[in-house]
Amino acid sequence: MEYGSGGGGSQSAGEHDASDSQEKRKRYHRHTSTQIQRLESMFRECPHPDEKQRLQLSRELGLAPRQIKFWFQNRRTQMKAQHERADNCTLRADNDKIRCENIAIREALKNVICPSCGGPPLNDDSYFDDQKLRLENAHLKEELDRVSSIAAKYIGRPISQLPPVQPIHLSSLDLSMSCFGNQAMVDHVLAPSPSLNLDLLSAGTSSSVPNFPYQPPYLSDMDKSLMSDIASNAMEELLRLVQTNEPLWLKSNVDGRDVLNSDAYERIFPKSNSRPKTPNLRLEASRDSAVVLMNSLALVDMFMDPNKWTELFPTIVSVATTIQVISSGMMGGSLQLMYAELQVLSPLVSSREFYFLRYCQQIEKGTWAVVDVSYDFPQDSHFGPHFRSRRRPSGCLIQDMPDGHSKITWVEHVEIEDKTLPHRLYRNLIYSGMAFGAERWLATLQRMCERLTYLMVTSDSTVDNPGGVISSAEGKRSMMKLAQRMVTNFCGSIGTASGRRWTTISGLNEILIRVTVHKSSNPGQPNGVVLSAATTIWLPTPPHTVFNFFKDETKRPQWDVLSNGNAVQEVAQITNGQNAGNSISVLRAFNTSQNMLILQESCIDSSGSLVVYCPVDLPSINIAMSGEDTSCIPLLPNGFTILPDGETEQEGDGASTSSNANRNKARCGGSLVTVAFQILVSSSPSAKLNMEVTTVCNLIGSTVQQIKASLSCPT
Repeated sequence: MEYGSGGGGSQSAGEHDASDSQEKRKRYHRHTSTQIQRLESMFRECPHPDEKQRLQLSRELGLAPRQIKFWFQNRRTQMKAQHERADNCTLRADNDKIRCENIAIREALKNVICPSCGGPPLNDDSYFDDQKLRLENAHLKEELDRVSSIAAKYIGRPISQLPPVQPIHLSSLDLSMSCFGNQAMVDHVLAPSPSLNLDLLSAGTSSSVPNFPYQPPYLSDMDKSLMSDIASNAMEELLRLVQTNEPLWLKSNVDGRDVLNSDAYERIFPKSNSRPKTPNLRLEASRDSAVVLMNSLALVDMFMDPNKWTELFPTIVSVATTIQVISSGMMGGSLQLMYAELQVLSPLVSSREFYFLRYCQQIEKGTWAVVDVSYDFPQDSHFGPHFRSRRRPSGCLIQDMPDGHSKITWVEHVEIEDKTLPHRLYRNLIYSGMAFGAERWLATLQRMCERLTYLMVTSDSTVDNPGGVISSAEGKRSMMKLAQRMVTNFCGSIGTASGRRWTTISGLNEILIRVTVHKSSNPGQPNGVVLSAATTIWLPTPPHTVFNFFKDETKRPQWDVLSNGNAVQEVAQITNGQNAGNSISVLRAFNTSQNMLILQESCIDSSGSLVVYCPVDLPSINIAMSGEDTSCIPLLPNGFTILPDGETEQEGDGASTSSNANRNKARCGGSLVTVAFQILVSSSPSAKLNMEVTTVCNLIGSTVQQIKASLSCPT
């Protein structure tokens, strides 16, 4: 009994100690499943939340900010450990695979036969290097996987399903004509002569091979974590660039635009300037704001979809694709690795290529930010380091306003390595920042948002329909989609994007004309070989005057050499913007085939203007006007681009404000007009281009002469 009593006393003491330990353990807070689920969701979207985000989570979950901070620290540590374990497993598997390959190679070496004597090699070890063979084997496999994935992406099916490829013989271009791509824009003149003979590629392939974007074979979790950190830092920098004025941004005394103070920028963002500087490195920085007719959610959706983004900026973005989605957060917030090519609509200006991270984040209710920042691939990579363009944190802040509008503040900040000077005609436009700056992005966005709004309007108030040919809202939308495809086709035909190579020849009156050929087989384009030709001229006439001249159908016989001086009649007009110059027209030319009409779209904003037109047969126009699908109607558009020449005039001390009047005063110089024609030369890939090249050069030369004569410009 005493033992039992003593044992009972000892047990009570143990229970007391256990009770104390339990109370101590109760001091640690165990999160509820709802809290953990919300924290995990936030972690997937943003592993490194800032103080503002932690405070918001604290209020939402009823936890202390310190608890939120510690939870994210512990979660990151846990993820790092998981990644290390996964990497170790991967390395062990790779090691085993390499060991098996090594054994197989050694077994194969035992059966090697000397190609000279037919006997075994004298010394296997000295003749073959196992390590070298293994590395070469791995490199070839990686290259094959990369090329196969790229090809499958653009072909739409696995490469293994393609038929066997027949050998292709590439015929040479006679007369040693110089071709110029993105890396060389030096003028080389060849006069057209009876011996001019441009042979197409015998298999009918394009004369310019597009540079398909690099497809990384694999992005590890560590790579994705690094990308997330880069994107988060870029977002912080963008928000400061958007929200801070002096001393970071100063007002220009010439046109009132925002100018980045480089000294202040380097003090505030020292990490952004850590990359080594090269002698030819040049920085472009600009900021602008505007109100557009679209809400923030719709804009974010279009920015994060590369196809919609390209359609939103057809005059700027020539190629865009998402290489890989790094993370996809809630309510549209996401991080993507992307590739894009940006252009000015002229073969004289090199396109700019970027591999970049695009990160979208909701700042608060009704406010979003989208930031782009270049991603630097490893130095031993085949891609990235050779590019001459690099995006520092750039993007926009989107804030909802009443009536479906949004206020957008846009920042463009890029590094450009000018190995050669830009073409003299575009030098002022590029160096002033107007060619690729924030103002051009916003002006285009404003116009395209208006166009999309007019596209969705169901009433007929936007249609001037004297002939009664457009019978419904569906017909109006179908016509607008057809015209948009025409403009996109035109924009893609006159730039230097995707490695398009242009040949320079001399036309009438020593006008330099650039020509290129490509094989067209896509739906919505004529099937055959297309010859594109373009030239750019400077006119001492303001851009809006030149635009009005091309837009006025009564003056069309003065410049349209194909009309033979005949007048045209406007059959129907669709308004697609508040500016009267933004419209789509259907024109009928007199004394020509009654079965052929002209579809034309004209668009203008503060950054420049376009007039694009294309002959379309009457049955196709009827299909569009009735609201049917127009995707298979073939289009081969011609037209004009009109840009300011970039010349500025100093207005004195009184021009220090940022008014639109000051901007207009500073931009009342001349115009850069690009004239571009496309013709279908043959459906046979072996056709000769001598006659076609001469014909299109004469057309462009005559058009330029008539434009200068009509505008009283010196020839």
